[in-house]
Amino acid sequence: MDLGLQGKWALVCGASRGLGWGCAQALAQEGVNVLMVARRADVLDAGAADIRASLGADNAAQVQVCAQDITTEAGRAAVFSLRRDFDIVVTNAGGPPSGNFRDWDRADWIRAVDANMLTPIELIKATVDGMAARGFGRIINITSNSVKAPIDALGLSNGARSGLTGFVAGLARSGIAAQGVTVNNILPGAFDTDRLSGLFAVAAGKTGQTVDALAAQRRKGIPAQRFGTPEEFGALCAFLCSPKAGYITGQNLLVDGGAFTGTF
Repeated sequence: MDLGLQGKWALVCGASRGLGWGCAQALAQEGVNVLMVARRADVLDAGAADIRASLGADNAAQVQVCAQDITTEAGRAAVFSLRRDFDIVVTNAGGPPSGNFRDWDRADWIRAVDANMLTPIELIKATVDGMAARGFGRIINITSNSVKAPIDALGLSNGARSGLTGFVAGLARSGIAAQGVTVNNILPGAFDTDRLSGLFAVAAGKTGQTVDALAAQRRKGIPAQRFGTPEEFGALCAFLCSPKAGYITGQNLLVDGGAFTGTF
């Protein structure tokens, strides 16, 4: 299916690997020019090289990189100094650490809210009016399944990402909806990423179980009996960014292999 995205420009955050990388790859394969942002230049360069290598000879998409911390003012300024206007923005930042809320102080909460709520809002603020003026825009926020099914040990993520979800619910239904701009959240469950591996490593240290045993146990709780892949996550992102998904806005799309057992 041709998604009709050739020549658009996308800003993809946290794009060096994992779900952000999957989104950048899927968009580039649809002919979208992508500016990939992540903190580590070496990993970012390698991820961009992999995407370029995956493009067909007839694909003219540009794949650019910017090694910055998007959660800082300086990082965002550096990104927008390279390009001001984007048709697509994919917000994504590493989740805050797991733990017990009794051990977190105000600074821990501020860091979580800054990275996982306020940074996406700042990126939206910087780009959404230009999208509306041009009559097309797509904003995708990568949040978490914990927004729908909170996880006790991920309280920092539960709180910060739920705050973003509430903000998006209002924004998506404002005047921008009639100007061709949609805003949606994708809520990933268990995907085969470094983030998931890190959580297993922490759990292994606390429980004495092996990482492999914990991973096998987690897979058994997923009806699909596997973890998701960055590529299939990216495919969903690309569809939501396309004109074909123009009637979808203000939604929270749960992608978890059927693990959430609720009706709604």
